[in-house]
Amino acid sequence: MSGPYGERALLTATMALGGFDLVPTAQRERLLRYLEAVVAVRRAPVHTAVAFNAVYFGYDLNGEGYGSSPLRPDDFPLVTFGECAPVLPVGAMVCVASGSDPLYAEIVYKEGAHPAVGAFGEVPAWVSGAPAGAEGPGQPGVESPPRRRELLVPDPHAFGPGLSLSPAQLHRLRTRRRWINEDGHVVVDVRYPAREAAARDDLAAYADYLLTTAREQLLSPFVPVSLIELVGSTDEDALRAGLLCLLDTVRRVLASSGLLRLWGQYALSRDSLATCWRDTGPLGGDDLRTLAAAVERAATPSRRRYQAAAATTVYTAVGPRLRAFPGAGELLRGLEYASAVCRANVTLADVIQRDSERGLFGNGTRVTLDDAFEGGGVWRSHHPGSEEAPADPLTPAGSGWRSTTTSATLPEPGPVDEPLADDAVLGPGELLRTDEREVVWQLPLRLAHLIDGSLPLRPYVAGELRRTYGRQPTVRLELTHPGGVLERNEALQDVAVSLDDGAGRFTGVVWPLDFFPGLVLRLHWPRGGRVIRVVTTRLDQSVQIGDRVIGHSFDPCVLTREDAPGSDRGGDTAVGLGPRELVMRTVRRCGLLTLDGHALLDRSHLPSAVYGRRPARSQATALERAVAELLAERLLEPDLGSRDAYGQPHFPARHAEPTIPLIAYRPVRTRVTSPWGAPGPEPHELRGPQFVPGHLRRLLPGCSPSENQRAAFREHCRRLGKADGWELPDGYTFVTQHTRGQ
Repeated sequence: MSGPYGERALLTATMALGGFDLVPTAQRERLLRYLEAVVAVRRAPVHTAVAFNAVYFGYDLNGEGYGSSPLRPDDFPLVTFGECAPVLPVGAMVCVASGSDPLYAEIVYKEGAHPAVGAFGEVPAWVSGAPAGAEGPGQPGVESPPRRRELLVPDPHAFGPGLSLSPAQLHRLRTRRRWINEDGHVVVDVRYPAREAAARDDLAAYADYLLTTAREQLLSPFVPVSLIELVGSTDEDALRAGLLCLLDTVRRVLASSGLLRLWGQYALSRDSLATCWRDTGPLGGDDLRTLAAAVERAATPSRRRYQAAAATTVYTAVGPRLRAFPGAGELLRGLEYASAVCRANVTLADVIQRDSERGLFGNGTRVTLDDAFEGGGVWRSHHPGSEEAPADPLTPAGSGWRSTTTSATLPEPGPVDEPLADDAVLGPGELLRTDEREVVWQLPLRLAHLIDGSLPLRPYVAGELRRTYGRQPTVRLELTHPGGVLERNEALQDVAVSLDDGAGRFTGVVWPLDFFPGLVLRLHWPRGGRVIRVVTTRLDQSVQIGDRVIGHSFDPCVLTREDAPGSDRGGDTAVGLGPRELVMRTVRRCGLLTLDGHALLDRSHLPSAVYGRRPARSQATALERAVAELLAERLLEPDLGSRDAYGQPHFPARHAEPTIPLIAYRPVRTRVTSPWGAPGPEPHELRGPQFVPGHLRRLLPGCSPSENQRAAFREHCRRLGKADGWELPDGYTFVTQHTRGQ
């Protein structure tokens, strides 16, 4: 199997410019086979960033690792055990300060190492999900920039035998505990430039790292194929977008493998998991089953006669809990620690999916993942779990931290003109990137934004604008809407910014006519500037939901809630609606909302939800007739839920609870065909000429490049701006850019 320096480059321009969905099947398969081989030979679970390193920097599968790659260890940042360090994401190449013997390593795993986590995995509630720098329950901390203690697992063998320390040298370093701890790990206090940076996802953080700290190695002409060649530009925005596309492609290729399992961003082979589960020794199948049972029973109250048990919540960190098993110490050293933690989390996830109902076990305890980072993963056990609304048990909820800061309950469904709790909060959106150049975030357009001509700002951006320009500055909005038509006064707008309410928002925005509730907006603010770009993302193929044809990325939950009958930019009211529209509006506004935009309502609550009271007989009859018509036309669907002893409805129906009829709104997405009436081929099946950027290729033993190839590589270096890298490395040739058929 060819590697990154083979005849065909594993990373292509399509991956960098179009992303996973546009990559031809053959290219995906080549990349997948290589990444599966990388997972098989490496001793730790392979994070997406590490997988990207392997294919981009040229990881050799025959024992050399990165030994023959273009990486220059002297350029790696220095990490000192027990001291402060800059942000080091998984995938970073580092040099661990270790006296006379430098320890070069690739960071392959990291987790939070909060000192409040106990030796047996017990975690104070406020630690689970706490932001970087938090000092106590409800105390997010005041230190700026914030710090967080982290445990880094380095792979000291990633650069091959030539740059690896001997087993005796590593043992000496572990014994002295001055540069690495006794397990071969590095514990540091990491300084984050801002709280938003600490909350960013792994891949966005790694992209920032490569484009700043590791920029020289990223843009080296000696990599198999340079990022600059892949995106065809040296523009910073183009490089960042291309890098994020490549990282996402690697992630999705790993997820498509039938030989691998993923825990978050970490890939493990199914064979290694099966071997572990069959093992009867320490941290084998027996211990993992014991761990799962202990987490399930952690919050179960002891039996007390004549006394009702109080609600109990227990938080357990996987990493420290594994150390409590007899004989586990030696198996948690070095890279094995990362493997053990990921296997334990996969086991817990499998038990929850197999033996519980969305986290609720038969003993009445609800088990959910609460924090995916601290202590290798913090699992929350709560009894009685039936008191809590079901949610995805494997999505980190941060309930521990939130329970020490705020508490709230969802209101009962009221009349359809009353705002719902999940619709009333117009939040600042999701942060995508923050660096020294710009802040990028995204949020769905809400109905209130369209009606008021407004848009909320992120608190950090609002604060910076207030400090620089005062309380009521004017900024320029630049709208970009690919595939849509914008009037001149819509594309460029000078709008006011209201900063008096703390959060800040734009006012007086003129929204284009084809903007709708749920449309996802991406906002770019260059630091210190008075221009904010607002960009929409075009879908590969338009879809039709109801009467609306949608050609851009959207939030299905917002679309369901806020694009209901009676809601448009002219107002939001049920006045004047007929029975059919009232039923549809009520189900969409008051029903239980799922992540994909479905809404389900207890059918018996429909009349009171519509009118806020018991309706007259004629009104109730009209509603029932409307429900029957909508069900017959499949605009609504019947479903079944259940009701517990306290009158609380549940979906799906729970065992041993009486069933109740539900009305379900399930938005049907219909693909919109091309203007000629026939859908085109799937993006990944497109055939035709394929552009191949210039790249390095490893030669067979005894072969050498021609003078023309040497000259082509020197010209390639000039285009990349690399003035000191004129000659081809030994054993390689250069393949010039060209076009070939698929």
